[in-house]
Amino acid sequence: MWILDLDLDFFLNACCPLALYGQRPDSSCAKPWETEAVEAFLERNLGLRKDRPIPGIVTETHDGALAFWKARMEAGALNAPFSVVHVDAHADLGIGKPGPGFVLNNVLGIPPKDRDAFERYYAQKQLDEANYLLFALAFRWIDALTLVRAPFSKPDLPSFCVPDETGYAPIRLQSFVTSLFEPRYGREPEIPLAVCNDPRAYRAPAPFACMNLAISPRYAPKEADALVPVIAQYMTLV
Repeated sequence: MWILDLDLDFFLNACCPLALYGQRPDSSCAKPWETEAVEAFLERNLGLRKDRPIPGIVTETHDGALAFWKARMEAGALNAPFSVVHVDAHADLGIGKPGPGFVLNNVLGIPPKDRDAFERYYAQKQLDEANYLLFALAFRWIDALTLVRAPFSKPDLPSFCVPDETGYAPIRLQSFVTSLFEPRYGREPEIPLAVCNDPRAYRAPAPFACMNLAISPRYAPKEADALVPVIAQYMTLV
């Protein structure tokens, strides 16, 4: 089962400096794509159709995907593990603060069935929009991950998932904690990672079961918000 995980900042012509909380990047830093270009990419590269919208949601920040995926699983509409196509200018795997250390040294020490109590990680100020995918990997929700990068994306992949020249890298989350708990929890799964740095060449491998779109206001100027209803045409809001 494939999930489409979109970020609005992918549909810009440049990478904006991260704005302060409650603010947006200046409109001079990047321009959003034209509507026709967005629709062409969604249809040609991702296989979406306006006449066959799929269940979806629009969230303010990208970590809202976790609550959406969990709600779908609790409703019986989604089964883990599932495959994720992450279309974004950023990897969201934990580069920068707070970094991957908390996931590797704390979350992986929790029984797998109890790891996805993510409100606890919010309270500890460890989970945010820049590392939520790393948490999803630690929850053992994802069995394959594809990163479709923007042409201007900066290097932001953690050292444990740097791809080879073909764009492939197997991910297995490991730390001293995993070696201690492996007899009890089993070995952390190996998750195939594919990185596509040329989005024009990407083609979705299968129809998507659902999709989510993040506005990511600190990463995209307010002018980009005009693309939200354009993308929402391809989803049935849930």
